[in-house]
Order: sequence, then structure tokens, then C-alpha cells
Amino acid sequence: MAKLRVATAQFPVAASIARNLRYMADLICQAKEQKADVVHFPETCLGGYAGCEFKSWDGYDWDELQAADDELQRLAGKLRIALVYGTNHRISAGDVRNALFYVATAGQREGRYDKRFCTTGDLEYYRAGQRFVTFELKGFTCGLLICHDMRYPELYRAYKKRGVQVLFQSFYNARGQGPNIHTEIVRPSLQTHAAENYFYISAPNASGHYQSWPSTFVLPDGRIGASCRQHRAGLVVNEIDARDKFYDASAAFRARAMRGVLYSG
Repeated sequence: MAKLRVATAQFPVAASIARNLRYMADLICQAKEQKADVVHFPETCLGGYAGCEFKSWDGYDWDELQAADDELQRLAGKLRIALVYGTNHRISAGDVRNALFYVATAGQREGRYDKRFCTTGDLEYYRAGQRFVTFELKGFTCGLLICHDMRYPELYRAYKKRGVQVLFQSFYNARGQGPNIHTEIVRPSLQTHAAENYFYISAPNASGHYQSWPSTFVLPDGRIGASCRQHRAGLVVNEIDARDKFYDASAAFRARAMRGVLYSG
């Protein structure tokens, strides 16, 4: 039966591409030592988050970013480990996306998801994406989301309809002044989405102080499988086994509800 070992990783994302790359390379090696099949990183973790780490695209080093992307692909191919990581992706001079890249174990980029629901602050720097992205990894159907997408349950249900079993959702809720509303609601919201749709959710968050909540891995019954240590760079590895069964309160009528029949019977 299929098994998948997911490393959910975090570090203090910064404006420096070189610094971010060093953290990522180190965590990828740690994940490989722990026999992970895929390493999942936070939102814009390679290129830095526009509006937070820097306030303008003027002078942004796109060549350095491309070289860093190339290095991550090379490392993935060398170690035979898949990657999911956030970065900035330039379509044209006036069109930059807040993107998640999927790099397969062969070291080739095979997927790119652009954040669909950018916040009003995001829209000063990024354009929103308009498409879902799924891929197959070790026998599991996987999907991608980013941060504020969490506020729109329609996205999770759409992925469920596409047969997604593992959802990789990257966040940047960091460098705050202290605990905030996200500290209270993000993890319970993800737990609810996981249980409603009966899939796993890997949810890495940037760890710069104050980190609103630590990176988390959620099980299909809504329980938290593991979390990183708050404010510290690191990772947690969770094994998904296709044979595992979890409590699923919606099993009897979920398919019916997804067809628009909104009552049991």
C-alpha cells in the first residue's frame, strides 16, 4: 500500500534570497535524513514576501531568484526528494504571482499554483491566480493552496471533488507584535477543513518572531498530528499510510451534499 512521508518545514523568511536558500537547503538535508519523501515550505519562503520583507519590486534581483530556483531543483534531483515551496513568480513586468512550486524527485518543476485569494494588501504587489493545481506523489493525489485561501471553503471542496487526499497549504503569518486573531483561529480552521473533506493538510508557516502559530500537520479526522516548535526553524515529519482509517462524521452524506442534495435521507 502507498505511503508518503511529509516534512513540514519552517524558518524565519527574510528579504535575502541567499539567506532563505541556505535555510531551505539545510532543512531539505535534515528531511532526507529523516527519510521524508517531500519537504513543504512556507509562503514566499525563497523570494521573500512583498509588503512584509520589502516594500517595492524596484531593484529586486530576479536573476538571483532564478539561480536559487535552479539550485533547489538540482538539490531535489541529487537527493531524490520532492519539494513544495513558496516564491515570487514574474509573468511580466506588471504581473507577479505569489506562487507555490512543486518540484518532483527527478529535480524538475512540475507544477505552479498562484494564490487565488490575495488579500487587499497582497494586491498592491501580486496578481491573483485562477486555477487549481493537482499532482500525483507516491500514489496520492495532492493539491496546493496559499494562506488567505483558507477563508474560502469552496476551494477545499473543489479539491475534494478533484480527488485530493493531501493538501499542501503554505502560510506567512509572522513578524507580528504578539499573539493575534490568527493565533486563535488558523489551526482550528484548518482542522475543520481537513475533517469536512477527509484529507491531510500540511501547513507550514514562516517562523519569524512573532510567529502567529507554529507549522502544523493535520489529520483527516481534524486532529493535529504534529506541530513545529514556535519561533524556531525546524521541521516535523509525518507518515501517511493509505491503510490508515480515521473517524469521518460526514462519510455517509458528503458525496450527496457535494451533488447539491443538502439533506440526509
